[in-house]
Amino acid sequence: MMDSPQSASLSVEELHEVWPVLSIDERLEGFRLLPTSVADDFFLDLSAREQAELITHLPASERRTWVRLLPPDDLADLVQAVAVEPGQADAILAQLDDASRREVNVLLAYAEDDAGGLMNPRFARVRPEMTIDEAIGYLRKQAREKVETVYYAYALDAEQRLQGVLSLRQLFQAASDKKVADVMQHDVVTVSENTDQEVVSQLFTEHGFMALPVLDEQNRMKGIVTVDDIVDVVQEEATEDIQKVGGMEALEAPYFEVGFFGMLKKRIGWLLVLFLGQMLTATAMSSFEGAIERAVVLSLFVPLIISSGGNSGSQASTLIIRALALGEMRLKDWWRVARREVLSGLVLGFVLGAVGLARIVVWQEVAGAYGEHAFLLGCAVALSVLGVVTFGTLAGSMLPLVLRRFGFDPASASAPFVATLVDVSGVVIYFTVASLLLRGTLL
Repeated sequence: MMDSPQSASLSVEELHEVWPVLSIDERLEGFRLLPTSVADDFFLDLSAREQAELITHLPASERRTWVRLLPPDDLADLVQAVAVEPGQADAILAQLDDASRREVNVLLAYAEDDAGGLMNPRFARVRPEMTIDEAIGYLRKQAREKVETVYYAYALDAEQRLQGVLSLRQLFQAASDKKVADVMQHDVVTVSENTDQEVVSQLFTEHGFMALPVLDEQNRMKGIVTVDDIVDVVQEEATEDIQKVGGMEALEAPYFEVGFFGMLKKRIGWLLVLFLGQMLTATAMSSFEGAIERAVVLSLFVPLIISSGGNSGSQASTLIIRALALGEMRLKDWWRVARREVLSGLVLGFVLGAVGLARIVVWQEVAGAYGEHAFLLGCAVALSVLGVVTFGTLAGSMLPLVLRRFGFDPASASAPFVATLVDVSGVVIYFTVASLLLRGTLL
């Protein structure tokens, strides 16, 4: 339990810093010691999971204050976070007024990672036929009543269909007797309710928006996705991609909040796949058992060659996965990517192969380690590295694009998976080249 004198002297910044490692009792004690003026902002900055943890451990008399502080989109996230405990979601909804409860229930009907699940149904709205003076007065009224975030004012008709948008700068710079319709921008970038959050985040990145309107199939405006929501999305998507690139399923919770067996379940699947894949490497080597028996020295360079191919393939797949995530390339660019990566693979393979050849020749001169055919052995290693690195680079760059083409997450083309694939091909390439070059000498 946190010592009270220490807690009392803890600043907001210090509490933020130590928050991840505190127990729930310590979190509650530290949170209650915050002045009211900063406790609101501190609570709003917490993730939905952390808010849920606090709310469920607060007495019922304190819950209403904090629940009603949240906007509808954050409330929906909170309800989803507490839903794992029976009865908690209903208890949270019971704290809300009827209007807020209806808003939250509408948001809960959407998928969590769609624009509808991210949006805030409270936004600044005006009518196109209003004068600028009337619009400003109407916006003031909305800001006092329920609209927490005012980046843009959206012009809607009587059926709530979006007609245009104007920024606050445009609103205040316009003549007071002008109509909203004369000032607003008619060509508006929008998203549908079912647009994936990754696509929404790309639009924010491309256009630098502070908010994006969300429309239904009838072009009626349902809400806005704001830039602060997208910051969380970007972090979530990046974390998921990194975990997949590492060769495991994405975690749905912070590391220390995932149970031991839950963590094993996330990791064992890909490890089994990779383990079975590596068995193919052993099978491939057994096919060249005769060559290895006649020239054991060949086996010394197997780790060097397959690791070079695996490393180059992992580099390429990581670059392509990130480029796809940022929208820097599309599927139709596959031929440009292939040409670029094959050329890169040839140059990288040539450099690594030259270093490998030089090392074998020098070591032979110094220690006589590889026998009278050391130069031919070095050439076999160099050519094999050239082939394996080129293949690894091409495979690593194409695999994410192939997965995207068939509707899978490109991040599933993880570095360990690419390395395993290249290991098998690397063994085949190496021993094939060695058999051709060293026939009649070592073999």
